[in-house]
Amino acid sequence: MNYQEVLKEARTCMGEYCKACPVCNGIACKNQIPGPGAKGTGDTAIRNYQKWQEIRVNMDTLHENQEPDTSLELFGRTFRYPLFAGPVGAVNLHYSNKYDDFTYNNVLVEACAEAGIAAFTGDGTDGKVMEAATEAIRQAGGIGVPTVKPWNLDTIRQKMELVKSSGAFAAAMDVDAAGLPFLKNMTPPAGSKTVEELSRIAQMAGVPFIVKGIMTVKGAMKAMEAGASAIVVSNHGGRVLDQCPATAEVLAEIADAVNGRMKILVDGGIRSGVDVFKALALGADAVLVCRPFVTAVYGGGAEGVRCYIEKLGEELRDTMAMCGAGRLDDISGDMIRRP
Repeated sequence: MNYQEVLKEARTCMGEYCKACPVCNGIACKNQIPGPGAKGTGDTAIRNYQKWQEIRVNMDTLHENQEPDTSLELFGRTFRYPLFAGPVGAVNLHYSNKYDDFTYNNVLVEACAEAGIAAFTGDGTDGKVMEAATEAIRQAGGIGVPTVKPWNLDTIRQKMELVKSSGAFAAAMDVDAAGLPFLKNMTPPAGSKTVEELSRIAQMAGVPFIVKGIMTVKGAMKAMEAGASAIVVSNHGGRVLDQCPATAEVLAEIADAVNGRMKILVDGGIRSGVDVFKALALGADAVLVCRPFVTAVYGGGAEGVRCYIEKLGEELRDTMAMCGAGRLDDISGDMIRRP
């Protein structure tokens, strides 16, 4: 099965909104992006993709001829590529009922682990979403990152018990989900978190804690103060705030400010191994890719996931070879040309 066959099959079963486009760039779905939709016109999702395309790579083949090493070490584990599947929850509501959260996570988490990477899993108002995610991670030997929404602290404490039982090697919270409407009407309140609250949550996790949804240097410093082991530079796929910068526009300044004191991941519009290379050149340690993995599962199950991972991995290897990077640590800012 090749990636074009995965896309072709996905178009038969993805549901009403996702078009399983050749490139997932937000243009066809705009403010009807699967999930709760995007605020305003959906311009941030489109900008996420476009800003990666404006960065070009500098070709340099005057170097030793060797097979690039794409392996990444993170929190004591070695991964085959510096990329992870991003979190998604309630797939049967946002896409189609071909999968529910149990079957989707079972396919995604296991296939990613077998391919040498890990999946971040999603959360939702239905407690079964997190139960399904953490059980899939448990069955995969802890190779996965459960991602908890910024609920009230009592709810988070319950979710963290599931995280611990999964044996996950790390845990995450997508704090940018504070912009999702279903969090606003909860009692007690859910949504934005203070540094003090985030510190308590990091302690509850009991494993390296990743804060997803950082878009400013100030936000990165707050996450560091709260005890985060890593951040994800993310605007929630462009769905929670219109007129927001693209992640590619803010990554370098955040990486410069962090200066190696936390691990930095980034998501938002990354759609190829070339984009992964660009992200690492701007200072990221790894990337997350979300919606295309949904397409891969719907279009080909575990085989579709493996096919997509290998596509990204081969593109990354080729770009490293053509730009003179033998290892991930060799990828540097002078290997790209920024607008």
